[in-house]
Amino acid sequence: MPSYLATCFRSGLAAAMLTVGFTLPVRADDKVLTVYTYESFISEWGPGPKVKEAFEKTCDCSVNFVGVADGVALLTRLKLEGEGSKADVVLGLDTNLVDEAKQTGLFENAGIDASKVSVPGGFRDDVFVPYDYGHFAVIYDTQTIKTPPKSLKDLVEGDPSQKIVIQDPRTSTPGLGLLLWVKSVYGDKSAEAWTKLKGRILTVTPGWSEAYGLFTKGEAPMVLSYTTSPAYHMVAENTDRYQAADFSEGHYIQIEVAGILKNAPEKDLARQFLAFMLEPGFQDTIPTNNWMMPVAATSEPLPSAFETLVQPKTTFLMTPAEVAANRQAWIDEWLKAMTLD
Repeated sequence: MPSYLATCFRSGLAAAMLTVGFTLPVRADDKVLTVYTYESFISEWGPGPKVKEAFEKTCDCSVNFVGVADGVALLTRLKLEGEGSKADVVLGLDTNLVDEAKQTGLFENAGIDASKVSVPGGFRDDVFVPYDYGHFAVIYDTQTIKTPPKSLKDLVEGDPSQKIVIQDPRTSTPGLGLLLWVKSVYGDKSAEAWTKLKGRILTVTPGWSEAYGLFTKGEAPMVLSYTTSPAYHMVAENTDRYQAADFSEGHYIQIEVAGILKNAPEKDLARQFLAFMLEPGFQDTIPTNNWMMPVAATSEPLPSAFETLVQPKTTFLMTPAEVAANRQAWIDEWLKAMTLD
Protein backbone atom coordinates (compact mmCIF):
# COMPACT_ATOMS: atom_id res chain seq x y z
CA MET A 1 0.00 0.00 0.00
CA PRO A 2 0.92 3.21 0.04
CA SER A 3 3.22 5.07 2.33
CA TYR A 4 1.09 8.06 2.94
CA LEU A 5 -0.08 10.95 0.81
CA ALA A 6 3.39 10.93 -0.66
CA THR A 7 2.09 11.36 -4.15
CA CYS A 8 -1.36 12.79 -3.52
CA PHE A 9 0.07 16.28 -3.27
CA ARG A 10 2.96 15.81 -5.67
CA SER A 11 1.14 14.78 -8.84
CA GLY A 12 3.91 15.88 -11.21
CA LEU A 13 6.52 13.85 -9.35
CA ALA A 14 4.13 10.92 -9.16
CA ALA A 15 3.61 10.97 -12.91
CA ALA A 16 7.34 10.86 -13.48
CA MET A 17 7.74 7.98 -11.07
CA LEU A 18 4.95 6.01 -12.72
CA THR A 19 6.65 6.41 -16.09
CA VAL A 20 10.32 5.82 -15.40
CA GLY A 21 10.58 4.65 -11.81
CA PHE A 22 12.48 6.46 -9.09
CA THR A 23 15.95 5.63 -7.77
CA LEU A 24 17.48 6.96 -4.59
CA PRO A 25 21.16 7.87 -4.98
CA VAL A 26 23.84 5.35 -3.99
CA ARG A 27 27.55 5.52 -3.26
CA ALA A 28 29.64 4.10 -6.10
CA ASP A 29 32.28 2.51 -3.86
CA ASP A 30 29.89 0.20 -1.96
CA LYS A 31 28.17 -3.04 -2.70
CA VAL A 32 24.72 -2.14 -3.94
CA LEU A 33 21.49 -3.85 -2.87
CA THR A 34 18.79 -3.15 -5.44
CA VAL A 35 15.24 -3.19 -4.08
CA TYR A 36 12.22 -2.89 -6.35
CA THR A 37 9.24 -1.41 -4.52
CA TYR A 38 6.26 0.88 -5.04
CA GLU A 39 7.06 4.53 -5.52
CA SER A 40 5.31 5.93 -2.45
CA PHE A 41 7.43 3.65 -0.21
CA ILE A 42 10.55 5.51 -1.29
CA SER A 43 9.12 9.03 -1.34
CA GLU A 44 10.48 11.69 0.99
CA TRP A 45 7.57 10.99 3.36
CA GLY A 46 7.66 7.20 3.10
CA PRO A 47 9.68 4.58 5.00
CA GLY A 48 12.31 4.24 2.26
CA PRO A 49 14.77 6.97 3.27
CA LYS A 50 14.75 5.89 6.93
CA VAL A 51 15.02 2.20 6.02
CA LYS A 52 17.91 2.97 3.69
CA GLU A 53 19.76 4.91 6.37
CA ALA A 54 19.20 2.29 9.07
CA PHE A 55 20.16 -0.72 6.93
CA GLU A 56 23.26 0.93 5.47
CA LYS A 57 24.60 1.34 9.02
CA THR A 58 24.60 -2.46 9.36
CA CYS A 59 25.47 -3.80 5.91
CA ASP A 60 28.58 -2.02 4.54
CA CYS A 61 26.55 -1.40 1.39
CA SER A 62 24.30 1.06 -0.39
CA VAL A 63 20.59 0.49 -0.87
CA ASN A 64 19.26 1.38 -4.31
CA PHE A 65 15.46 1.64 -4.26
CA VAL A 66 13.74 1.50 -7.65
CA GLY A 67 10.09 2.56 -7.59
CA VAL A 68 7.10 1.64 -9.73
CA ALA A 69 3.46 2.56 -9.25
CA ASP A 70 2.03 -0.32 -7.23
CA GLY A 71 2.38 -3.94 -6.21
CA VAL A 72 0.60 -5.10 -9.35
CA ALA A 73 3.01 -2.98 -11.42
CA LEU A 74 5.91 -4.65 -9.61
CA LEU A 75 4.78 -8.06 -10.74
CA THR A 76 4.19 -6.83 -14.28
CA ARG A 77 7.69 -5.33 -14.44
CA LEU A 78 9.27 -8.55 -13.18
CA LYS A 79 7.44 -10.58 -15.80
CA LEU A 80 8.72 -8.23 -18.50
CA GLU A 81 12.32 -8.30 -17.25
CA GLY A 82 12.37 -12.02 -16.52
CA GLU A 83 15.71 -13.54 -15.53
CA GLY A 84 17.46 -10.38 -16.69
CA SER A 85 16.03 -8.32 -13.81
CA LYS A 86 18.64 -6.38 -11.84
CA ALA A 87 16.63 -6.55 -8.60
CA ASP A 88 17.91 -8.34 -5.52
CA VAL A 89 14.76 -7.85 -3.43
CA VAL A 90 11.17 -7.18 -4.46
CA LEU A 91 9.24 -5.40 -1.69
CA GLY A 92 5.55 -4.55 -2.08
CA LEU A 93 3.74 -7.57 -3.44
CA ASP A 94 0.91 -8.84 -1.25
CA THR A 95 -0.54 -12.22 -0.45
CA ASN A 96 -3.03 -11.89 -3.31
CA LEU A 97 -0.11 -11.91 -5.77
CA VAL A 98 2.41 -14.31 -4.22
CA ASP A 99 1.18 -17.46 -5.96
CA GLU A 100 1.32 -15.78 -9.34
CA ALA A 101 4.76 -14.40 -8.46
CA LYS A 102 5.99 -17.89 -7.61
CA GLN A 103 4.72 -19.18 -10.94
CA THR A 104 7.21 -16.89 -12.72
CA GLY A 105 10.04 -19.04 -11.36
CA LEU A 106 12.01 -15.89 -10.54
CA PHE A 107 11.97 -16.18 -6.73
CA GLU A 108 13.72 -18.52 -4.33
CA ASN A 109 13.09 -19.47 -0.71
CA ALA A 110 13.85 -16.60 1.64
CA GLY A 111 15.57 -18.73 4.25
CA ILE A 112 14.50 -16.29 6.97
CA ASP A 113 13.33 -17.06 10.50
CA ALA A 114 9.85 -15.51 10.46
CA SER A 115 8.90 -16.57 13.99
CA LYS A 116 8.72 -12.88 14.98
CA VAL A 117 5.92 -12.27 12.47
CA SER A 118 2.40 -11.81 13.80
CA VAL A 119 -0.42 -11.06 11.37
CA PRO A 120 -4.16 -11.78 11.48
CA GLY A 121 -4.69 -15.21 9.97
CA GLY A 122 -1.11 -16.26 10.73
CA PHE A 123 0.25 -16.06 7.17
CA ARG A 124 3.45 -18.07 6.67
CA ASP A 125 5.41 -18.69 3.48
CA ASP A 126 8.84 -20.10 2.62
CA VAL A 127 9.43 -17.65 -0.24
CA PHE A 128 7.89 -14.36 0.88
CA VAL A 129 8.35 -12.55 4.21
CA PRO A 130 5.58 -10.20 5.48
CA TYR A 131 6.60 -6.73 6.63
CA ASP A 132 3.27 -4.94 7.27
CA TYR A 133 -0.49 -5.33 6.99
CA GLY A 134 -3.72 -3.36 6.95
CA HIS A 135 -7.44 -3.92 6.48
CA PHE A 136 -9.15 -2.26 3.54
CA ALA A 137 -11.85 0.21 4.44
CA VAL A 138 -14.10 2.91 3.05
CA ILE A 139 -12.80 6.24 4.32
CA TYR A 140 -15.38 9.01 4.49
CA ASP A 141 -15.41 12.75 5.07
CA THR A 142 -17.38 13.42 8.27
CA GLN A 143 -18.11 16.97 7.10
CA THR A 144 -20.02 15.59 4.12
CA ILE A 145 -21.39 12.23 5.25
CA LYS A 146 -23.17 12.14 8.60
CA THR A 147 -24.40 8.55 8.32
CA PRO A 148 -21.67 6.39 6.78
CA PRO A 149 -22.34 2.91 5.38
CA LYS A 150 -22.33 0.28 8.11
CA SER A 151 -21.83 -2.69 5.79
CA LEU A 152 -20.77 -3.57 2.29
CA LYS A 153 -24.47 -3.98 1.52
CA ASP A 154 -25.06 -0.38 2.66
CA LEU A 155 -22.28 0.78 0.36
CA VAL A 156 -23.58 -1.19 -2.63
CA GLU A 157 -27.21 -0.15 -2.20
CA GLY A 158 -26.75 3.33 -0.74
CA ASP A 159 -27.42 6.84 -2.03
CA PRO A 160 -25.82 7.11 -5.49
CA SER A 161 -25.34 10.85 -5.00
CA GLN A 162 -22.70 10.11 -2.34
CA LYS A 163 -19.79 9.07 -4.54
CA ILE A 164 -16.76 6.91 -3.86
CA VAL A 165 -13.41 6.71 -5.66
CA ILE A 166 -11.97 3.22 -6.08
CA GLN A 167 -8.89 1.72 -7.72
CA ASP A 168 -8.57 -0.55 -10.74
CA PRO A 169 -7.96 -4.22 -9.76
CA ARG A 170 -5.88 -4.68 -12.91
CA THR A 171 -3.25 -2.18 -11.77
CA SER A 172 -3.72 -1.64 -8.03
CA THR A 173 -3.45 -3.90 -5.00
CA PRO A 174 -6.19 -1.96 -3.13
CA GLY A 175 -8.37 -2.28 -6.21
CA LEU A 176 -7.76 -6.02 -6.26
CA GLY A 177 -8.45 -6.11 -2.52
CA LEU A 178 -11.88 -4.54 -3.01
CA LEU A 179 -12.61 -7.04 -5.78
CA LEU A 180 -11.82 -9.92 -3.40
CA TRP A 181 -13.72 -8.27 -0.55
CA VAL A 182 -16.86 -8.08 -2.68
CA LYS A 183 -16.33 -11.67 -3.85
CA SER A 184 -15.87 -12.83 -0.23
CA VAL A 185 -19.19 -11.29 0.82
CA TYR A 186 -21.32 -11.70 -2.31
CA GLY A 187 -19.90 -14.85 -3.89
CA ASP A 188 -21.68 -15.73 -7.14
CA LYS A 189 -23.81 -12.55 -6.83
CA SER A 190 -20.75 -10.30 -7.10
CA ALA A 191 -21.57 -9.12 -10.61
CA GLU A 192 -24.98 -7.92 -9.41
CA ALA A 193 -23.30 -6.08 -6.52
CA TRP A 194 -20.88 -4.31 -8.87
CA THR A 195 -23.72 -3.31 -11.16
CA LYS A 196 -25.53 -1.69 -8.21
CA LEU A 197 -22.37 -0.06 -6.85
CA LYS A 198 -21.43 1.38 -10.24
CA GLY A 199 -23.82 4.31 -9.76
CA ARG A 200 -21.91 5.45 -6.66
CA ILE A 201 -18.45 5.29 -8.24
CA LEU A 202 -17.15 8.70 -9.27
CA THR A 203 -14.11 7.25 -11.03
CA VAL A 204 -11.71 4.32 -11.05
CA THR A 205 -8.05 5.32 -10.73
CA PRO A 206 -4.94 3.31 -11.68
CA GLY A 207 -3.55 3.43 -8.14
CA TRP A 208 -4.18 4.37 -4.53
CA SER A 209 -2.48 7.77 -4.50
CA GLU A 210 -4.59 9.18 -7.33
CA ALA A 211 -7.78 8.02 -5.61
CA TYR A 212 -6.82 9.39 -2.21
CA GLY A 213 -5.77 12.68 -3.75
CA LEU A 214 -9.20 13.14 -5.32
CA PHE A 215 -10.80 12.35 -1.96
CA THR A 216 -8.74 14.83 0.06
CA LYS A 217 -9.36 17.50 -2.58
CA GLY A 218 -13.10 17.07 -1.98
CA GLU A 219 -13.95 15.50 -5.34
CA ALA A 220 -15.77 12.63 -3.58
CA PRO A 221 -16.83 12.07 0.04
CA MET A 222 -15.59 8.46 0.14
CA VAL A 223 -12.54 6.52 -1.03
CA LEU A 224 -11.25 2.97 -0.79
CA SER A 225 -8.23 2.94 1.52
CA TYR A 226 -7.32 1.34 4.86
CA THR A 227 -8.58 1.30 8.44
CA THR A 228 -5.25 2.93 9.35
CA SER A 229 -5.76 5.94 7.06
CA PRO A 230 -7.44 8.12 9.72
CA ALA A 231 -4.31 7.76 11.88
CA TYR A 232 -2.35 9.75 9.31
CA HIS A 233 -4.75 12.67 9.55
CA MET A 234 -4.87 12.51 13.34
CA VAL A 235 -1.09 12.32 13.82
CA ALA A 236 0.21 14.42 10.92
CA GLU A 237 -2.66 16.92 10.53
CA ASN A 238 -4.24 16.90 14.00
CA THR A 239 -7.72 16.30 12.60
CA ASP A 240 -10.27 13.52 12.97
CA ARG A 241 -12.27 14.71 9.95
CA TYR A 242 -11.62 11.54 7.95
CA GLN A 243 -12.80 8.24 9.40
CA ALA A 244 -13.13 4.59 8.39
CA ALA A 245 -16.56 2.98 8.10
CA ASP A 246 -16.84 -0.14 10.27
CA PHE A 247 -18.50 -2.82 8.12
CA SER A 248 -20.57 -5.43 9.92
CA GLU A 249 -19.58 -8.26 7.55
CA GLY A 250 -15.88 -7.67 8.19
CA HIS A 251 -12.94 -6.29 6.22
CA TYR A 252 -10.50 -7.80 3.72
CA ILE A 253 -6.87 -7.70 4.80
CA GLN A 254 -3.75 -6.84 2.84
CA ILE A 255 -0.47 -8.40 3.99
CA GLU A 256 2.52 -6.93 2.17
CA VAL A 257 5.57 -9.09 1.54
CA ALA A 258 9.09 -9.10 0.14
CA GLY A 259 11.13 -11.80 -1.59
CA ILE A 260 14.55 -12.57 -3.09
CA LEU A 261 15.13 -13.18 -6.78
CA LYS A 262 16.98 -16.34 -7.81
CA ASN A 263 19.35 -14.30 -9.98
CA ALA A 264 19.94 -11.61 -7.35
CA PRO A 265 23.45 -10.17 -7.82
CA GLU A 266 23.76 -9.61 -4.04
CA LYS A 267 21.92 -12.60 -2.61
CA ASP A 268 23.60 -12.53 0.83
CA LEU A 269 22.75 -8.85 1.25
CA ALA A 270 19.21 -9.61 0.12
CA ARG A 271 18.77 -12.18 2.88
CA GLN A 272 20.28 -9.78 5.38
CA PHE A 273 17.74 -7.16 4.30
CA LEU A 274 14.78 -9.52 4.65
CA ALA A 275 15.90 -10.41 8.17
CA PHE A 276 16.31 -6.69 8.91
CA MET A 277 12.69 -6.08 7.85
CA LEU A 278 11.56 -7.86 11.01
CA GLU A 279 13.77 -5.76 13.30
CA PRO A 280 12.78 -2.46 14.99
CA GLY A 281 15.03 -0.51 12.61
CA PHE A 282 12.54 -1.34 9.83
CA GLN A 283 9.32 -1.99 11.74
CA ASP A 284 9.54 1.39 13.52
CA THR A 285 9.08 3.13 10.15
CA ILE A 286 5.85 1.35 9.26
CA PRO A 287 3.14 2.89 11.49
CA THR A 288 3.85 6.58 10.85
CA ASN A 289 5.53 6.45 7.43
CA ASN A 290 3.71 3.68 5.59
CA TRP A 291 0.63 4.09 7.80
CA MET A 292 0.12 0.36 8.07
CA MET A 293 0.44 -2.09 10.96
CA PRO A 294 3.85 -3.58 11.82
CA VAL A 295 4.20 -7.37 11.77
CA ALA A 296 6.89 -7.53 14.46
CA ALA A 297 7.95 -5.64 17.57
CA THR A 298 8.71 -1.94 17.39
CA SER A 299 10.98 -0.08 19.79
CA GLU A 300 8.13 2.13 21.00
CA PRO A 301 4.34 1.77 21.39
CA LEU A 302 2.12 2.85 18.52
CA PRO A 303 0.81 6.43 18.65
CA SER A 304 -2.41 6.77 20.64
CA ALA A 305 -4.34 7.54 17.43
CA PHE A 306 -4.05 3.86 16.49
CA GLU A 307 -6.13 2.95 19.55
CA THR A 308 -9.12 4.76 18.01
CA LEU A 309 -9.07 2.91 14.69
CA VAL A 310 -11.71 0.46 13.48
CA GLN A 311 -10.92 -3.05 14.67
CA PRO A 312 -12.54 -5.47 12.19
CA LYS A 313 -14.61 -8.17 13.83
CA THR A 314 -14.02 -10.49 10.89
CA THR A 315 -10.98 -10.66 8.62
CA PHE A 316 -11.36 -11.89 5.05
CA LEU A 317 -8.32 -13.39 3.32
CA MET A 318 -8.39 -15.80 0.39
CA THR A 319 -5.50 -18.18 -0.15
CA PRO A 320 -2.91 -17.09 -2.71
CA ALA A 321 -3.73 -20.18 -4.79
CA GLU A 322 -7.43 -19.32 -4.91
CA VAL A 323 -6.68 -15.77 -6.01
CA ALA A 324 -4.22 -16.90 -8.68
CA ALA A 325 -6.70 -19.42 -10.05
CA ASN A 326 -9.58 -16.94 -10.27
CA ARG A 327 -8.12 -13.44 -10.53
CA GLN A 328 -8.50 -13.00 -14.27
CA ALA A 329 -12.03 -14.43 -14.36
CA TRP A 330 -13.09 -12.19 -11.49
CA ILE A 331 -11.53 -9.15 -13.15
CA ASP A 332 -13.37 -10.01 -16.36
CA GLU A 333 -16.60 -10.24 -14.35
CA TRP A 334 -15.86 -6.83 -12.83
CA LEU A 335 -15.12 -5.31 -16.23
CA LYS A 336 -18.37 -6.60 -17.67
CA ALA A 337 -20.42 -5.34 -14.72
CA MET A 338 -18.69 -1.97 -14.77
CA THR A 339 -18.75 -1.75 -18.58
CA LEU A 340 -15.12 -0.69 -18.62
CA ASP A 341 -13.89 -3.17 -21.23
